[in-house]
Amino acid sequence: MYYAVTVKEKDHLPPLSHLQFAVLDVLGTGSVSGKELREELRRDRHIFKTGPGFYQMMSRLEDGGWVEGDYKQEIVNGQSIKERHYKITGEGQRARQATAQFYASAILSEAGGSFAL
Repeated sequence: MYYAVTVKEKDHLPPLSHLQFAVLDVLGTGSVSGKELREELRRDRHIFKTGPGFYQMMSRLEDGGWVEGDYKQEIVNGQSIKERHYKITGEGQRARQATAQFYASAILSEAGGSFAL
């Protein structure tokens, strides 16, 4: 279903884009590797990003203060590798919640109802 945004609503847009929201929603409350996050976005949300595009997006989420990333040393087939892991911040949780509330309100106002998350 398509929901048009009126000029009046432009001042009240959600803090996150649909893609940023999907990433934060998948992250949940734990720490997830970049590889696992990309696989889950692809499998469950049908979001396909190239490696460079994905890590560029994650860098913007880090710059915005919505996620924190760090490298973890792992051994794979006898080789030591560094893998990037991400977790959502408190600010990211608040932005995810505000975005979810925005879309829930938009959908329910179209249906004539109300909803609180």
